[in-house]
Amino acid sequence: MSIITLTTDMGLSDYYVASLKGRLLSLSPNVQIIDISHFISPFKITQAAHLLKSCIRDFPENTVHIIGVDAEPLINFNQPEQSIYPTIVKHQGQYFLGADNGFFSLLMGNKKAEGMWRLEDVLSRPELMNFPTKNILVPAACKIVDGIPFENFCSPIENIRKAIPLSPVIDGDTLKGAVSYIDHYGNIITNITKKDFLRVGKNIPFVIYFRQKEYYIDTISLGYNEVPAGEKLAIFNDSGYLEIAINKGTPENGGGANSLFGLRLGDIIRIEFTPRGSRTTIDSLF
Repeated sequence: MSIITLTTDMGLSDYYVASLKGRLLSLSPNVQIIDISHFISPFKITQAAHLLKSCIRDFPENTVHIIGVDAEPLINFNQPEQSIYPTIVKHQGQYFLGADNGFFSLLMGNKKAEGMWRLEDVLSRPELMNFPTKNILVPAACKIVDGIPFENFCSPIENIRKAIPLSPVIDGDTLKGAVSYIDHYGNIITNITKKDFLRVGKNIPFVIYFRQKEYYIDTISLGYNEVPAGEKLAIFNDSGYLEIAINKGTPENGGGANSLFGLRLGDIIRIEFTPRGSRTTIDSLF
C-alpha cells in the first residue's frame, strides 16, 4: 500500500484537513494517509523542515510527503526568478511536494536532491491558486503513487530556492545554538547536534546555559528518568539534537521546559566547555 503523509499549518478546527483527505481518497482510494502534524505555526517552514527531518528515516522508500505550509504559489512574470512554484523533490528515496519557498533546502541541508520537478498547471489554470495544497499538491501526489510518468505532469528543474538555516556557531570553547522547535510536552529542541557537541568539546567538562545564564545544566542524561520528576535535564533525542526538558513536565501542568524557563523559538543556547562541568570527560557521558 502506498503512503502519503500530510504536514500542514491548518490545525484541526476547520474543514481544511478533512478536505485534503477526502480529495486524496477520491483520487487514490487505496492510499494510506499518515498525519505528521497539522499544528505547524502558520507559515513556519523551518518547523515543517525540522519535523520531517526528524522522522523521514522511519518511512519506507517511495513514501510521498505533502507539505501544506506556506504553500501558495507566487508567479512573477516580470521577474521570473522571484516566482515560487509548486515543486516535487526526491530526497532519501522519498518524494516531497510543496512550494519552492526555501523549505526543500532546509530539509536537505547540504545534501543533493535525487530529482527535482516543477508543477506548472497553475500557469494555465490560475483557479488552482485557491487552496493549492488540495488543488495542486494532492493530485500530483496521487499521480506519483499511481505510477504516472513524471514527464506527463511536471518538468525537471536544476535549482531550488535557498533558505539560510539558523546554524550553531563555534566561538573558541563555546558552542552557540538556538531553540529550533518546541514539542507537545514543552521540551526545547535546539539546532545543536551530538556531532557538533563532540567535535567542539575536546573531552573537557561543560555547562549548558540558557536565558542569559539564568539557568544551566552540566550533565547530559541518557533518559528522562535519570533525574527526579520535575527536574530539568539535557538529552540528545532520537534525532540526535540537544533537547532541554523537564522530566514528566508538560505545558498543561505548568511544568513544560518552555514555560518554566521562558524559552521561545530562536532563543540562544550556549555550551561553554570549561572546568566548571561535573564530569571528567565528554566520553564518560555516552
